[in-house]
This record gives sequence, structure tokens and C-alpha cells, in this order.
Amino acid sequence: MPRLPHARALPGDRLAKRLLPVALALTACLGPMAGARAEGVVQRVARTGQVVTAGQTDSPPLVIVTPDGKAQGYAVEIARLVQAELQQVIGKPVSLRLQGVLTTADQVSLVGSGKADFSCGVPFSWERDAGSKVDFTLPIGLSGLRLLAPAGRFDGSPAALAGRRIGVVTGSLGPSQLQGMQPKAVAVPFPNSPAAVAALQAGQVDGVIGDSLLLRLLASRLNATNLVLTPEQSYQHYAISCVVPQNDSAFRDVVNLAIARLLQGYLDGAAEAVALVHRWVGPGTAVGASPETIRIYFENVMATVEPIRTQATTQAPSKGN
Repeated sequence: MPRLPHARALPGDRLAKRLLPVALALTACLGPMAGARAEGVVQRVARTGQVVTAGQTDSPPLVIVTPDGKAQGYAVEIARLVQAELQQVIGKPVSLRLQGVLTTADQVSLVGSGKADFSCGVPFSWERDAGSKVDFTLPIGLSGLRLLAPAGRFDGSPAALAGRRIGVVTGSLGPSQLQGMQPKAVAVPFPNSPAAVAALQAGQVDGVIGDSLLLRLLASRLNATNLVLTPEQSYQHYAISCVVPQNDSAFRDVVNLAIARLLQGYLDGAAEAVALVHRWVGPGTAVGASPETIRIYFENVMATVEPIRTQATTQAPSKGN
């Protein structure tokens, strides 16, 4: 399995030390009352010393596996923060293992079946939230659904998709959204985005509809300068989150707290948080999100929860950074 780098916690307060052990104790105490209820993730990690995350191993900027077998990416960084939060909660070292998968559906399935403890970088959908044995956490980012195709082939309108062969990724939002906005399009399924883009380059499909961030990065990596994304504004925007086992509130609190620390750290201008986010989705990356765009989205997410103040902050990134 890919090796994950050692976890380092961002500067934070004592909230987890004061509250989360109580949640852990309550979870243990409620066990006998719930009959045969399985142990929660926090309990299992405390017992085994290991937490398992699932991720697609070729899905930049979320997870990338280097030639020497090391995993890196934005979702990996989030996983490391969850690892650090767990170590703070249970008071002992925790190892992190990445279980590589091929599709988003696999990510959700592994967590729902208990073969993985959590997975980050999953697009939110009501169908997935209601029909899978997982719960979604706070968002870690925002993306949208767009069409990748040779320049000039499409004008960005749903009408232009009628009768055209459009590649979609099985288990993603693409198939249902394509069917909803243009029923006359011919959906061609692929197991993952790289396979769909490869089929596009081979002329097997007219375009690929999928996550705009991932499609942009794949096209950039292939140096496919003839491929463009349309329309200018996504067909649909959606949150990118982590998924955890359903009804495991103690562990969901841990993951949410790790995410909230990162987002609040960015808003407070904490150097490590700003560097982490910018490294994968900020200025100079293939995603190229501006600090102002990131700030606005993080502010919207944090407006739904209590702020977490870090112990040491620096000046927040300005609009011109």
C-alpha cells in the first residue's frame, strides 16, 4: 500500500482534549445499552493503533501516488490531520494506511462496509447520503460538473449534447446529471476519469462530463492543450467532503474538528494552513484558485459552526496574494 507521511497537527486549542475523550467514554458506556452495536472508529483505533482511509490513487489534486510509492495530495493532507486529531484524542501514536481504490463508489463502499474508516474527496449527493451507509462531514472544498472536449466542439449548452457520445464515470454525479439535463445524450460509462479522458483522446467519445478540477488537472498532466472545459460556469456546483461510517458521531466529530481547524487556520492566516491549501489548490497550481475565492468559501463553511481559534496566527492572506 502507498506510504503516508508522518502526521503533524496544526496549532489548536484544548477543545479536543476536554470534549472528545468524554464523547469516547460515552460511546463506550452506551455500548451495552445498544445491544450488539459494533464498536466505533475511535474505539477501534484506540484498540488497534491504526486508522484506514480510502482514496483513488490517481485523482489529482486529492490523491497522487509518486513513483516511489508515497501518497500525497489534498485529501491525504486532510487524512493526516484526522490522524493527528485521533492521536490527541486517544493519547497515543496512530498509524495511517491508505487503501487504494478505483472509483468514488469504491470509496463510499469501503467506508460503508467497515473496510475503511473514512475517505476524503467525495462529492456530496443527496442520493449517496440517503442510500449509503455513510455520513458526510464538513466540506473540504467546492467543485463543479463541466464538459471536457476539443476546443470548438461544444458551446456549453445542454442542447449541444443531444445525440453525442459523452463519457461519464460510473458512481459519480455525471451519469444522473447528464441524463437530467440532456436525455438524448449517449452516456458511455468508464471506471474512472483517467480512463474516460484516454477514450476522449482516442476519439471513442465526443466529450467527458465530470469533476471540473480533476478533468482540468488530467488534461494539464497529459499536456492536452487542445482540450477545453465548457461551460464557463459549471453545470452544477457541489461540495467535496469526507465520508465516515453512518451513525458514528464520535468519529465524525473528530474528522469535523480536524477539517474545521484547517479552515479556521486558513482564515486566521496561520502559515501552515495557508501553505497546505495553496500547495494543492491555490495560486500557481493547475486548479489555480485565488486566495479570495478560497477565503469566501471557507468563510461560508465556517459560518455554520463555532469558530476555532488557533493559538498563534499571522496576518491573513490579502486579496492580492
